[in-house]
This record gives sequence, C-alpha cells and structure tokens, in this order.
Amino acid sequence: MIALLEAAAVDAAERTAAVTPEGSPSYGELLDDARQVAGGLRRRGVTRFAVAEPDAAWVIRLLAGAALAGAEPCQYQPDTDAAVLARETEALGHQVIVTRRDDVGSGSLHVIRPDELLAGDPMGASDFDSPDVPQPIVIRTTGTTGAPKAARHDWRVLTQTVAKVQPRPDQRWLLAYGPHQLAGMQVLLHVVASQATLVAPFPRQPKDGLKALLSDEVTCVSATPTYWRFLLAEARSRQARLPRLEQITLGGEASPADLLDEIRTTFPFARVSQVYASTEFGSITSVNDGMPGIAIGSLWSSTNPTSNVRAENGELWVRAEAGMLGYADEADGPAASSTAWRPTGDLVEIVGTRVLFRGRQSEIINVGGVKVHPLPIEERVLALSGVDAARVYGRPSKLTGSIVAVDIVPAGGKETTDADAVRRAVKDATADLPRAWQPRSVSLVDELETQGGKTVRGTQ
Repeated sequence: MIALLEAAAVDAAERTAAVTPEGSPSYGELLDDARQVAGGLRRRGVTRFAVAEPDAAWVIRLLAGAALAGAEPCQYQPDTDAAVLARETEALGHQVIVTRRDDVGSGSLHVIRPDELLAGDPMGASDFDSPDVPQPIVIRTTGTTGAPKAARHDWRVLTQTVAKVQPRPDQRWLLAYGPHQLAGMQVLLHVVASQATLVAPFPRQPKDGLKALLSDEVTCVSATPTYWRFLLAEARSRQARLPRLEQITLGGEASPADLLDEIRTTFPFARVSQVYASTEFGSITSVNDGMPGIAIGSLWSSTNPTSNVRAENGELWVRAEAGMLGYADEADGPAASSTAWRPTGDLVEIVGTRVLFRGRQSEIINVGGVKVHPLPIEERVLALSGVDAARVYGRPSKLTGSIVAVDIVPAGGKETTDADAVRRAVKDATADLPRAWQPRSVSLVDELETQGGKTVRGTQ
C-alpha cells in the first residue's frame, strides 16, 4: 500500500485521491499524512493495532502508515456496538485501537485518536529497515456464514493483484464495500494503483451509493449483487436518470441472470465483470462474459493446468496466488499457498457449459432430512414481477427441523402490495420443485437482512 501511494504521489501529487464526507485530499497530502502516521506508530512502539474508522481517506492514511512502519493493522466495522467491539478486539488480543469513537476503550484496550499520530516527525521511505521486512495486515471476514475469522496477509502479496494496473486518472470509483472487507481493500488498491479517485460516501448503503452516482461523476462501481439490486430498485422508485458507467464489478455472492440482464440494460456501455475472491484466498478468478457463474473451460484440467479453480463433488476448490499467511488466532495455522488446493464451502453445479453457484455449505436448509439450496428458489422468486429483492432461508420447525421461508421486498413497498397475491405467485413459481423445497412461509418486508453487503441466508 505504501509503495503504491508513494508512486501515485510522485506522478500525481495534486490529483484528488478520495472524495469523502470529510474532504477531498490529494495523493501528496495522503502520503505526507501516512508518513506522519508511521512516525507516530514507531514513536509509541505500536506493532499491531485495531482500527475502527468510517472515513476512507483516514483508512488509507492509517493502512499506508502502518505498512511503512511495519505495524500490523486490523480493521473492524466502524459502527460496531461498543460491547461487541470490546469482545472482538479482546478475542484477537488487540491492546491498542486507533479510533475517533468516544465510547470504546476500557480495561486493557488503549485508544489512540488518528490525528494524534500526525503529531511529530514523519517517517521517510529511507527509514524503513529493509525491503525484506514483512508488511502485515489482518483482514476479518464478514461473518455472513458464521463467526468472523481473521486472516493474516502481507501487503506485498496483496498488491500483486494490481501489479499490471495502468494509470487511469479519469476514473472515479465508488466505494460500496467497507474498507475493512477484502473487497473494499481491493478497491482501495486498484484506485491507488491506477491513480484514480475514490468516491467514498458514508454510510455505505445503496441509497448513499445512488446519491454518489447522481452527483459525484462516478464512472466505475464494484459492489455485491445484493447492493446492486437495492441500488437499482431505489433508482426505479425515484425515477432517477443514471449516469453512463464504464466498469461494473460484482463479487461476494452469486450473480443471478435477471440481475445481470438488468445491469446490462441499464448500463449498456459498461464492461461487466464478476470476481470470485475470498478473505482467505484473495482474488481467484473473474468472468467478463455477462453470464452467471463461470465457463466450464475455466476449470482446472490437464489441458488447463494453470487454472486456480476446480469443481469436486459439487464444491468449488481453489488454490491461491495472493492468499493469506494463516489465521491470526492460529499461530501455526496453514497458509493459503499457491500450490495447495482447498475447499471453499461454495456449492456449484455444472449445467451445460457453465459452472453455476448454488450457495454455501452453511446456507443449506435441512427440511426433514432433505437438503435444500436457497439460491435456486431465490432466483425463481426474484424473477416474479413486482419483486425488488428477496432472500430464502430456513426457519426452525418442530416437525421437520426447518421449513423454507422467503422474505420479499415488493416494488412500491409492502403497505400497498397485495400479500396474498404475492404468496400465490411464489407458490405457482415453485410448484414443480420437490415438496421440501417449496416455501412454507412468505413475508413482505421493507428491507432484507444483510451483512457486509451480502444477503444473510441459512437457517435462523
């Protein structure tokens, strides 16, 4: 991160690096502040610390400064409840947290305000001990499929994914992910490597992203399919005239065919990419053909030995090129090496020439001993007229263990929607599915339960 920021500051010191609710610092300003942060960390003897910071420009300062100082940062979702944050930081053994919040910091957790790190002498590039010294960072998973895990990475490995990125000063990237997520980190890296401008509203809800699209000259957007579905629904409800985009990236979840069709129709001039990545393994593969899933020819085989993905017993296996060093709470945990094949927990099905995603192992609903996959049901519900968004999940049942339940966000709001008509439509759309797969509970809601921009499924 620090090397990318230094290169951008050399080539484009006066260019605006980020647009946030708190200002629009240039690349030169961010580099100067990052060097101050590095000096502040070194003076205090901080070698690892937690971060709870909503402003993306401050995140860049802190991460780049930590990389220069050789300190290990770990971001937490900035608006996490104070009690939860205390438990999470304690679990990972953090004794220092850099934050502007006034409601955290008790017991052994020492609080440092970000601006305090700017006081004193900066650390220059020549002060860095050795190019061989690790530049560690810990990235936590979103926790959509269980308790969050913390993966230890090295900046030099992570930045390999943007090694071939060329300067694109005309691009303005919307930050729809939290910068504490791997996907958000990838956006930060890409923007700095391309010397573009990051547009980072906060909060990072779809309605905030839509506002940025309409007012901040955004040209590129990377977001989850769930985020895109809500942004487009909000745009329809407001009859907003969306700008022309040149790059759209989807990741974090399977991208349904109907959503891809809507994106292509709405943004006909945009290049649409689907990225498969995980916090542990980094970025694995991408698809640019506008179709769901990945082409079967992309799988590893004797004729395609360089591929990093393969399907085995209905599950996707990967090997990592920019993977983690190990889990932060497992000192001797296995690294995600480039040569080792590992299961991802993502379920896949080969249909014709495509490898389609069918959800996660943890999302399977057990209905009386029958394993039900939520995504195929969800896709049928989403195809219904008047449905803006939906999620399929398991609801506990004394008789069968679980039943299939559906939450639906109807176009126009639930108050003006005929709930019985929606339930009949769902019943008709799923009538040919096995009985255990047919939804037994259909509810109209104002919004879906999400975490990290992803829809929460599984049995709840």
